[in-house]
Amino acid sequence: MAEYKIEKQEAPEWGMIEVLGETYDPGKPVGEEQGHWEQKLLSRDEKLRYLKDGLRYWYAKEGFGSEKRKTPA
Repeated sequence: MAEYKIEKQEAPEWGMIEVLGETYDPGKPVGEEQGHWEQKLLSRDEKLRYLKDGLRYWYAKEGFGSEKRKTPA
């Protein structure tokens, strides 16, 4: 496991505490293109369908399997 930086800081009502510092690896991110969904969908209809499906998941009255609630939120 990598060695992490541990910084000592003063916390109110706790005194000196140890805080975990930076935990990221230096360098550039790999696979940055994976999150660009707009570029993958070519037509306007495909983009609208993608967005409507996502909104249906969060705001629809019906549920599927384990997602279905017994009482509405």
